[in-house]
Amino acid sequence: MKKVYSCGEMLRIKTLPGMEDILPEQMVKWQAIERKAREVFLVYGYSEIRTPLLEDAMLFSQSVGEETDIVKKQMFSFLIGKDKRVCLRPEGTAPVVRAYLQHSVFRRQGLVKYYYLGAMFRYERPQKGRKRQFYQIGAEAIGSNSPYLDAEIIYLVNNLLQAVAIDGYQIRLNSIGCLDCQANYKHLLRDYLRDKKDLLCPDCQCRAETNLLRILDCKNKQCREIIRSFPPILDYLCAKCKEHFAKVKRILTEIGINYVIDAHIVRGLDYYTNTVFEFIHPELGSQNALAGGGRYNNLIEQMGGEKQPAVGFSLGMERMMAISRLEPQVLPLHIFFALMGERAYDWGYKMLAHLRSKGISSEIDYQNRSLKSQLRKANRLKAKFVVIAGEKELNKGKIILRDMRKQEQREINLEKAEAELCALIPADS
Repeated sequence: MKKVYSCGEMLRIKTLPGMEDILPEQMVKWQAIERKAREVFLVYGYSEIRTPLLEDAMLFSQSVGEETDIVKKQMFSFLIGKDKRVCLRPEGTAPVVRAYLQHSVFRRQGLVKYYYLGAMFRYERPQKGRKRQFYQIGAEAIGSNSPYLDAEIIYLVNNLLQAVAIDGYQIRLNSIGCLDCQANYKHLLRDYLRDKKDLLCPDCQCRAETNLLRILDCKNKQCREIIRSFPPILDYLCAKCKEHFAKVKRILTEIGINYVIDAHIVRGLDYYTNTVFEFIHPELGSQNALAGGGRYNNLIEQMGGEKQPAVGFSLGMERMMAISRLEPQVLPLHIFFALMGERAYDWGYKMLAHLRSKGISSEIDYQNRSLKSQLRKANRLKAKFVVIAGEKELNKGKIILRDMRKQEQREINLEKAEAELCALIPADS
């Protein structure tokens, strides 16, 4: 038998920890940021792609890495049937690559440039700047190893942040080399840490066995002291990787992008190679990474495709919302109908429908409130004009049109009302 909940019980049901509602007043700025982002992507030649929220869990264990925190600790995963494990996507790159391979995009196009906007999910301890459901804006460029493409991605992020009125950030840049560079460096780092493993934090003791490079960006003070005494991976890049990174730096300098070299940036996902970067902002506190990304030249091959170099990034939407000074203009309501009586409502509702069909934003009061209350609502909605009608006005064959900006009003004939109302808006919009 279905349980009937009391009003008090229902009021106790709230969002889950780390999951938040985005209310209409927040959505104004949210949507403005998304619009700006789409405008920037269009300028750079990126096309939007949308992938499912739910994916095969194996997609992320094969791409992000079996031993990464995301896969081991943070995925919302569950079984479908007896043996099919699926999960809510924890990041955006792997699904885009999966779509690229599944739909054989590589056979129809050379370089492809995609962008995405959407929700990601990670089971983390909720805190400022880190939620369990969070939103990202990101882009992936697949099919070229050109250092100019690395620079384009970084420049794109820079321009996108400027477009949404964010400044004061710092770009941190590093190269973690190709897989051969990484293998050689890991061998040397493992030898260096052999007699220091017990001094590492518990997480890094595990990383020493499974995900060695992650030790480089550990925030634990003692781990950082230990790593500081060991040469950075930049000192062990092969000639080809050194040349690639030198070109990226030169291009960024030539186009006026300021950056600092941070040899501890490795990013938290196994698929990264060569150029990696982060945009950090002091106003974000401990979770100061506003954006991050880099190259992943082996991921497509690891996922069963032909080797295709690629580079991408992701931006945290909630973090942008927190520091963006963007003040989106709220478009005013064109016409509000303040109506009194059934006859006025019949007339007003038909007029409302006609105006809306012509793209003229219009609203009506559905609560049968007093004229004074309706005018207050029109003010709250920032209506440009208010149409006032009741029995008295309709009996005279007229309505009252009030200009809310000029605080003036006049009567207009009923039979000319639609034409006059339509004529008001283009000239005043």
